Amino acid sequence: MKTDQPSLVCIVGPTAIGKTALSIKLASHFSTEIVSADSRQFYKEMIIGTAVPSEDELSLAKHHFIQHISIQDDYNVGKFEEDAIEVLNHIFESSSKAILVGGSGLYQKAVTEGLDSFPEIPSEIRQKYNTILKTEGLEKLQALLQEKDPETYKTIKLSNPRRLTRALEVIEVSGQSFFSFQNQNKKQRPFEITKIGLDAPREVIYNRIEQRVDLMIEQGLIEEARRLYPFRHLNALQTVGYKELFAHFEGILSLAEAISEIKKNTRRFAKRQMTWFKKDSDIQWFHFETPLEDILSDLKT
Repeated sequence: MKTDQPSLVCIVGPTAIGKTALSIKLASHFSTEIVSADSRQFYKEMIIGTAVPSEDELSLAKHHFIQHISIQDDYNVGKFEEDAIEVLNHIFESSSKAILVGGSGLYQKAVTEGLDSFPEIPSEIRQKYNTILKTEGLEKLQALLQEKDPETYKTIKLSNPRRLTRALEVIEVSGQSFFSFQNQNKKQRPFEITKIGLDAPREVIYNRIEQRVDLMIEQGLIEEARRLYPFRHLNALQTVGYKELFAHFEGILSLAEAISEIKKNTRRFAKRQMTWFKKDSDIQWFHFETPLEDILSDLKT
């Protein structure tokens, strides 16, 4: 049902599918601005490896949250939620529509639904579980979670160290099951939400990923990673495209092996993205080559 509320058009899909191009076309059509929900593109020092929009692309529409912070800044999805809602409120003062684009599912969710509310974690508790991970390994964290919170143990991805440490931190601080903090009620936003997904056959997506990685190498990704190598311990750089080249610099991988690993890990990342987005029944999916006019005709414009 049509209302007088402004509308947020969200564009999702796997990496290298063409989300940036579509967001610019829609922003131009609606004479509005773009909010990026790609957490890899937040950092000003990371350019080639994160496929930041080109200067020409950025000039076609006003973008928010593109290279707005440093890799050394303390920034998280909760802060992004607050900042993005503030920016959207400002956009809606002069436009009835805004565009949200990015393949980071959690950051999209933060804007459209709000985050589940978790307790603050003291630094000493965070350090405690990071130390356990480094000294005793993933199996120790798995055993602790099974002991402290069997319900979460059955549902969480046990191979993901960040998820395990996060769950154990929350359990220790709150004295409650991590599971109890998840799937809380969605926040009501003062705008309508339309979700567009771009998709393609898997072999097409993988081919586009291979081409993008090759282009990144040509554009100077190796040199960019070398400049960032002294900061490799920072969370921002624990990401595909950089960590593989760091391993090359350390003699663990040859250059050919590092590039192959970047492609493989990017394919895996794209698969995880689609697994996340395909769970959302509100997303209207389009083939990535669908003409803009056809997409617009299917939207509630």
